[in-house]
Amino acid sequence: MSGSGIPGSGFPGNGFPGNIAIVGVHEHASRFSPDKTEFQIMAECAREALAEAGLAKHDVDGLFGASMTMGMMGIVDLAEYLDLKPDYLDGTNIGGSSFVAHVNHAAAAINAGLCSVALVLYGSTAASNSMAIGTGGGGRTDPLSSFTNPYGMTTVGSYAMYANLHMQKYGTTSEQLAEIAVTMRQHASLNPNAKMRTPITVDDVLSSRVISTPLHLLDCCIISDGGGAVVVTSMDRAKDLATKPVRLLGCGEAVTHQEIGASDLLTIAAKQSGAKAMAMAGVTHADIDLAMI
Repeated sequence: MSGSGIPGSGFPGNGFPGNIAIVGVHEHASRFSPDKTEFQIMAECAREALAEAGLAKHDVDGLFGASMTMGMMGIVDLAEYLDLKPDYLDGTNIGGSSFVAHVNHAAAAINAGLCSVALVLYGSTAASNSMAIGTGGGGRTDPLSSFTNPYGMTTVGSYAMYANLHMQKYGTTSEQLAEIAVTMRQHASLNPNAKMRTPITVDDVLSSRVISTPLHLLDCCIISDGGGAVVVTSMDRAKDLATKPVRLLGCGEAVTHQEIGASDLLTIAAKQSGAKAMAMAGVTHADIDLAMI
């Protein structure tokens, strides 16, 4: 979680992450890039984010990256592709939260003196490669998942189970769930780079085919290509750069599991990480007027 225009005082602890700034960002405009690789998308985003900050490639001494396909050596391959030899590397891959966690990791590395300018990258060609995200088994081969994957415990199947439980416990209806998709599409209609911009109605959602009861096609996330870059540095270094810095106020990481223990199926890891981030920033729910989940 981040914010701007906040005075430097009032941060808890030793100033972390109050002395950390975001100085450059770029979101790849394309949502379908069959002519590009993940690394190409990352490189294009890196170029634009660094240019926005007024930095050059040789200024980068910390590299953080993940993608849908990057394996154990992926961060090394990415560094080679970008012709970078940074002092600090982080290829932590926790799916769609990777780049958020990397900002946290970059802040820690900068505060520890391990790097001074961190480049955070993410890229995906999932749509153009027709990856079965959510409806496929995920390709996991660990012993625990072998008991569930053969029986259809896909991501969308898991969400369908959670939705059914939510309905049983709270009386939630399919119409109420459909309102989420309608609202998200309304937001997308305001974004010229969005993949789907045509407004939809609750009836449109309910009349679309069922993917996993009670979730319909239009309830489900759209698979896209894309990527982005974030440049992170210290507030002290940011004073000399081209953009007004956005001060990092708080950050948090957490993980929950499908198969370990008797977990609360209606609680997600964001409950834990969000509480940590807000506590670090010294804010409460009442202070938040924009949430992106």
